[in-house]
Amino acid sequence: MAEITAAAVKALRELTNLPLMDCKQALTEADGDQSKAVEVLKTKFKKVMLKRADNATSEGKILIESKPDGSEAAMIELQCESAPVAGAESFLALARQCAQQLLNGPGADSPEALLAQSAPEVPGKTLNQVYEDVVNSIREKIVLARVARVKGPVGGYVHHDGKQGVLFQAEGANLTAPVLRDVAMHIAALKPACTLPEQLPADAVNAERDRLRAEAKKTGKPDNIVEKIVDGQLGVFYSEQGVLVAQPFAKDDSKKVSQALAEAGLKAVNFTRWVLGR
Repeated sequence: MAEITAAAVKALRELTNLPLMDCKQALTEADGDQSKAVEVLKTKFKKVMLKRADNATSEGKILIESKPDGSEAAMIELQCESAPVAGAESFLALARQCAQQLLNGPGADSPEALLAQSAPEVPGKTLNQVYEDVVNSIREKIVLARVARVKGPVGGYVHHDGKQGVLFQAEGANLTAPVLRDVAMHIAALKPACTLPEQLPADAVNAERDRLRAEAKKTGKPDNIVEKIVDGQLGVFYSEQGVLVAQPFAKDDSKKVSQALAEAGLKAVNFTRWVLGR
């Protein structure tokens, strides 16, 4: 049996960032061989995940990273089992690196694809290796649940508790307009159902238009005036149905969201709103 020195334990600890006791046990199992000890620690990670596979991950954080010029933004959702872990530095560092890599790397269309990429803050390691280290250290189930990256103009907002996040995408040349974030905050607060009227079910819109037209015709006004009345009243219907651009702007309800954007030379395109675990 090889002697397990303090220096060997320290070296494995620095390599894996795992607890000293775990590193010592792994080196003992591996008869002092560092490479084998790393494999032992990887096996422990799998055992942790298997043991906790059915545990609920109702805590965690949603993070957003944006490029300074407003050209792109990325959002990730990292889940865990308990609130203390959601506030742990190692957990937050993993979440931060996932968001940074998603924004600045080649992109990823799934959590698995992102985890296979390099960890921005740990040279020589992938995000998946950092993830395994964090799970081994914390002994709790952790799940990278969702990833999203969109091109600007884009505004991002994460609620102070990290449990709700919004990416709002527009079109126009004003990539850094403050209204982009303001609209993202509006979406978080008012929870619109969709961005544009054409995203509502066509049959529902047509039925409402027919109803409004029938009512307007009772006034005896000319057809062209009737249509203007109908168009105006449809705006109220769109707002009631949760169409973002038709809603009164939360920051200044004297104007619609579409008007606030137009003043900055922008038009709404789409939004992504996540609530942790939903």
